[in-house]
Formats: sequence, C-alpha cells, structure tokens
Amino acid sequence: MQRRTFTLSLFATAALPAASLRAGTVATGDFEVTRTEAEWRATLTETQYLVMREGETERAGTSPLDKETRAGTYLCRGCDLPLYSAATKYDSGTGWPSFYQSLPGAVGTMADNTFFSTRTEVHCRRCGSHLGHIFEDGPKPTGKRHCLNGVSLKFRPAA
Repeated sequence: MQRRTFTLSLFATAALPAASLRAGTVATGDFEVTRTEAEWRATLTETQYLVMREGETERAGTSPLDKETRAGTYLCRGCDLPLYSAATKYDSGTGWPSFYQSLPGAVGTMADNTFFSTRTEVHCRRCGSHLGHIFEDGPKPTGKRHCLNGVSLKFRPAA
C-alpha cells in the first residue's frame, strides 16, 4: 500500500501546473509606472528582471544591502519610490535585507500560493515590482519580517 500511495503522489505532483512551482508571484493591475517588457529588460540586469518582474528570489547572502547599516532610505529599483527607512531595518540572519515595517503607503501585498503554501508577497505599490515576502516572525513593534531581495532596492544614504 505504501508504494501505491507514493506512486499516486508522484503522478499528482507531475500533474500540477508549472506556475505553482515558480519561486513567487507577480503583482498585476494598474500601476502608476508602467513599462513594456523590453523597456524593463533594457533598464534592469537579468537577475533584477527575474526577481522584480517574474517573482524569482535572489540567492541568500548575495546582496550588499543585507550588511548596509547607515541611516537612509531604501527605494524601489524600478521607479525610485521610497519604500523603507533604514531605522526599521534589522539583521534577521536570513541573508536578505529585512525590515519590520515599510513606509506608509509604499508597498502592496497579495497572497502567494507557490511552494505548496500561502505566503504574503510584497511589491512596490507604484510599479508593481516584486520585493519579497512578509513573515510573522519579526521583532517588535510589528512582529513582521519584510524579507526583501536586495536587487529590488536602491539605498540612498541620509544627508
């Protein structure tokens, strides 16, 4: 009976749509800043494009922004919208830049049902670029961890 259950689960997994195996979801809708695929590709590196426009995830520990500790503001790489204050950044130990809250009205969220679970995807509210995910294991005062892809961000040091 165990072999039969295993075989059936293999067939069920193979029958899943390919989109459910993607790294993440991408926000859709009407955004203030829009570009064609060609325009996005012309302004972003391949990795930035895959993360920001197709919902992929950069490898942990590859972003220099994870170790950035200066005062300043983190902006959307796609449209320069201020997203996060450095005052809300903390070292989550995950290998990705993490924040406990965004700037007011800066981000949008939606359900991400990939990887056989539901997560909260976070994106730029102005251009829809995928930033990362929000988890419920962050520090006070919010208890949230905005776990972001550094390639989706630009850092502007405080003056």
